[in-house]
Amino acid sequence: MTRFRILAVLLAIAGVAAIAVGRHDEPAAEPPLSAPPSVPSAVTPSSVHDVLTRGELLKTSVPSRVRIPALAVDESVTGLGQNPDGSMQVPTDARTVGWYTKAPTPGSLGPAVLAGHVNYRGTDGTFARLSTLRPGDEVKVTRRDGVTAVFAVTRVDRYAKDKFPADAVYGAIDHAGLRLITCGGDFDNRTGHYVDNVVAYADLRGTE
Repeated sequence: MTRFRILAVLLAIAGVAAIAVGRHDEPAAEPPLSAPPSVPSAVTPSSVHDVLTRGELLKTSVPSRVRIPALAVDESVTGLGQNPDGSMQVPTDARTVGWYTKAPTPGSLGPAVLAGHVNYRGTDGTFARLSTLRPGDEVKVTRRDGVTAVFAVTRVDRYAKDKFPADAVYGAIDHAGLRLITCGGDFDNRTGHYVDNVVAYADLRGTE
């Protein structure tokens, strides 16, 4: 192999390494999903009143904006589907929050799911301080029907991604709930992702 060919190979290897390092600068919120249902398990329109045991419900309406006063968050909401591997898609910028379209809409029966970045391409994401929320903090979700669903945080937990409690986050509940999800814990330079997920749980308290 000539000196020039050796140099070309070394430059190609360096280029691949640079690309890999670049991916490490793009940590994302990646809540793992295991084909969650589009509505809570065993819930159909005819059985809603049988499973509802507390609180009020709102009609189905897609969310358009989320406000979290305690975090000074006021951002638009976009729809998120699923990737081929079953994981939730993530927003394509640091600020936008995504609503998981296979979950209930905010205010209807079941757990609505909003996901956002903790950090994106070196910029703090909208959910960078999600872990600092406390019980009672409000989350206000404006919907396309003009109604703002007001939720109150009940708890905030952190889970290792390989022990993510999909049933607790996405499973059937007897009221209108909300889950806010982002990444947390240490950043793994080997995989290019954070090792944990942070989940804030909230219940519907009223409307505006």
